Amino acid sequence: MPTGNLNTGTFILAAIVKIVLFLVALLTLDAYTVWLERKVVGHIQNRWGPTRVGPFGLLQPLADGLKFFFKEDLTPPYVHKFLYLLAPMLSMSLSFIAICLIPVGGWITIGGVHTPVQVTDVNIALLIILGIASIGVYGIALAGWSSNSKYALLGALRASAQMISYEVALGLSLIGVLILSGSFSLRQIVESQSGVWLGFIPRWNVFLQPVAFLIYLTAAFAETNRVPFDLPEAETELVAGYHTEYSSMKFAMFFIAEYANMITVACLASVLFLGGWNGPVFGPAWLQGLLPVVWFLARVAFFLFLYIWVRGTLPRFRYDQLMAFAWRFLLPLSIANIVVTALVVALLS
Repeated sequence: MPTGNLNTGTFILAAIVKIVLFLVALLTLDAYTVWLERKVVGHIQNRWGPTRVGPFGLLQPLADGLKFFFKEDLTPPYVHKFLYLLAPMLSMSLSFIAICLIPVGGWITIGGVHTPVQVTDVNIALLIILGIASIGVYGIALAGWSSNSKYALLGALRASAQMISYEVALGLSLIGVLILSGSFSLRQIVESQSGVWLGFIPRWNVFLQPVAFLIYLTAAFAETNRVPFDLPEAETELVAGYHTEYSSMKFAMFFIAEYANMITVACLASVLFLGGWNGPVFGPAWLQGLLPVVWFLARVAFFLFLYIWVRGTLPRFRYDQLMAFAWRFLLPLSIANIVVTALVVALLS
């Protein structure tokens, strides 16, 4: 906690700088995740993807953003206007808040200021992120209901039921990690995974909790409404789902929120199961400060690529299969994983 006027001012300035940097980085990563998805899925389907706007189509995200910005912003006359406008802002703002709690690296010193590489370090960060994720369904539910459209409402109902169902398994899958680390702090969870076994095996939780990792990964796909669990936005069945009646920047807000949630899920998976920013550090001081962030971003990129690869590979589930898989398979498996983990830890201690 900063003490004195100078320390307080430095603390606030550092916080503002980190917020701006994280926001710019998140929006840039958001845009180029869309570009990467279009390129990778294009190659999976034996086509090129974006190629015309800039070298290798790298300026395509900028062109898409300008297109959204200049499109006609239509508000149907039959909607509940306040909730209709609130829904996309709620979805996007909650997705941005969650990413602020995730540590991207260790501690750095710039201009005499010693600060963690994250917007804010909270000792119950994991609980807050799970709480934000559970509130995020309100943006989707409000969008479907306020649109006064049967397609949007059906998509919103599907999304609400799906997210509530899978967040139970997702939350339970993390209890094994909490038992091993003994903390809700994401920074302490990463630090508990530092070091190696037998001289070369990283002490990552994915090796101790492989079942929990698979449960988390599956539930994360469903939580972010991605293939093969993209029933709320199944365009072949529901036109476009809960955002059918949205256009221009209001639709772009939902679009940004979805990809920001993907990035948050990938960051959490890296922190909880793959050691976060842990990795070999060498070279001069500036490189030693930069390498942990590079290792972290490499793991996030792996998860984002996995998202895209699955989209181009697997078919969509039926809705009854999706719900049955959550309650009949993932939930019992996650509870069994908690019981086994607790027993092993109790016996070893």
